[in-house]
Amino acid sequence: MPTKETARVERIVTLLPSATEIICELGLRDRLVGVTHECDFPAGVETLPHVTSSIIDHHSTSLEIDMAVREHLESSTALYHLDEKLLQELAPDLIVTQALCEVCAVSEDEVQSIMKRLPGTPRLANLEPMTLYEVFDTITLVGEITGIQEHAAKYRASLEQRVEAVRIQTDAIPVSERPTVGFLEWIDPLFNAGHWTPEIIEYAGGVDAFGNKHQPSQSISDDTLVSSNPDVLIVALCGFDEARAASDLELLKKRIDWNALKAVEDDRVYILDGNAYFSRPGPRLVDSLEILAELINQIT
Repeated sequence: MPTKETARVERIVTLLPSATEIICELGLRDRLVGVTHECDFPAGVETLPHVTSSIIDHHSTSLEIDMAVREHLESSTALYHLDEKLLQELAPDLIVTQALCEVCAVSEDEVQSIMKRLPGTPRLANLEPMTLYEVFDTITLVGEITGIQEHAAKYRASLEQRVEAVRIQTDAIPVSERPTVGFLEWIDPLFNAGHWTPEIIEYAGGVDAFGNKHQPSQSISDDTLVSSNPDVLIVALCGFDEARAASDLELLKKRIDWNALKAVEDDRVYILDGNAYFSRPGPRLVDSLEILAELINQIT
């Protein structure tokens, strides 16, 4: 039974797509009254009121986007804007946000400032997972806040069982036989994937070629990619699908001796949907693990 406090959580606004996915996977879709302009999963949530907007034009080139992000971070100006008027109208009693990445969502300071002017006293849930199991912790947290602890625990257990099923298979692979995996989440300039992705590569039976486990993604040079010469190359751009990743990859092919890479020679370059599977710290990271395990070691 929900407590008196949790029973009041009936109107939820999410400020990042992964939170929207968690809310919906926990069966709370009917309590969701507002989402971000980037929320697109599960189908239908994009029709809810959008409480955010971005100053970044995602139709720009990758270099233009990178330059715009760097400029705004250096000047401490906001990349995202929160629609205070709409929030007033929606009157949420729970707002789910994050303070993990300034490039991914509305700044925590702006959220805190606006919350003081909202009707009632909405609760703020701040999700900042850096690892896969910390992502599962956010599911537990949302379950506790909304009074569905038991359901959240069962859902979390189902995700952990899927992770364990993959690890049972990959743990049997000797370290000496594990392929090195280069994971690119941006092309112009190059960025390796950080946060939870190197951990997922490890669970999937690979060895991260760039060694950035549980750290933010970092810009790397073309020479770093060439010298690491990974056995497997994954291209899954942050916030973009396979089509955009494939388009941007053509830029990299012009900058380096592409055909000399081992992954290219062995036909082990994979272009994936970063937006759907790898960029968001939500339930679909388990899908990401299963995808990588199959690609890296042909595990099915």
